[in-house]
Amino acid sequence: MRRCGIRSWDRTERLPSEVAGAHRKRFPRVHHRLENLALQGDGFSVGNGCSSILRCSLAAHVLLLLLLSVAVGCVSKGSYDEIASDRDRLAAARRGLEDRVERLEAVNQSLAAERIALIDANEDLRIASERNERGVARLTRVESQLTERLESSEARLFARSTEIEEIRSSYDGLISDLEDEVASGQIQIHRLRSGLKLNLSEEILFPSGSATLNSSGTAVLRKVGRRLLELPHSIAVEGHTDDVPVARRYPSNWELAAARASSVVRLLIDLGVEPERLKAVSRAEFAPIASNDSIEGRAKNRRIEIQLDAAVDDSAGASGAEAPSTEVDSKAPTPHAPEGPPAS
Repeated sequence: MRRCGIRSWDRTERLPSEVAGAHRKRFPRVHHRLENLALQGDGFSVGNGCSSILRCSLAAHVLLLLLLSVAVGCVSKGSYDEIASDRDRLAAARRGLEDRVERLEAVNQSLAAERIALIDANEDLRIASERNERGVARLTRVESQLTERLESSEARLFARSTEIEEIRSSYDGLISDLEDEVASGQIQIHRLRSGLKLNLSEEILFPSGSATLNSSGTAVLRKVGRRLLELPHSIAVEGHTDDVPVARRYPSNWELAAARASSVVRLLIDLGVEPERLKAVSRAEFAPIASNDSIEGRAKNRRIEIQLDAAVDDSAGASGAEAPSTEVDSKAPTPHAPEGPPAS
């Protein structure tokens, strides 16, 4: 025990006195407390070497504590500037990170706004795309309808061209068959846009005031009927008179004109023309083609007109084409039923 205490005391004697003095100045209270402890240790002397040993051991421990305190004080002082520097550097880094976070938040808000704008733009594009798809579908339907109408129009045009060729052939044939009558002016043939019209004078068909066909009229109508069999047209037979009142069996020119038209229709039916294609019409004196003030004019007005009109189907009506019509005098009175064959 003594040797250990002597060795510790020897160590303390080798320490610089400047360190102890500096420590005493820095920590005066600690040194004052240690001195009191040292004085108290003197009171435990029992007259032998134990007091010295205790005193030496206590002094060694006190000195060791002083050295540790000085070392710790020196390390703390030396590290303070570094810690302060690190603290400032960390604070600056923190401020930089906070600024960066603020910038990132601003960028995030901007990106969020752009995302919303893109979503709106995408929705607008979707709506526009759907609208375009509907428009394309509508145009496709319109194209299909137009294609169908074009094909139908082409078919009608082809049929019309064929019909025109048939009309031209019939016209030429009638001109050839009725060359003498046409040359003498007893028959006039007109090529119309919708067909043909034959104007036959009374003198070639009927005796004066009669609705019975004579032999020359029957022969002429047979030639006409053969040509009519070649055509699909509807046929309107119109009876016309002058304005001279009739006597004997017919109350008025209405009945005479109707009877004459009916006689022509019956003959055409006998020749094989379908009744569904025929109609008899009385115009009396209300559709003159010349003045009734002269004999020649009245002779022209007494006539039978046979008009061929192209058959009208539903497709023609749907396409807006006008159906051919026969003139009707709305001012004319309704005729009484004739004694002869009724008009159909």
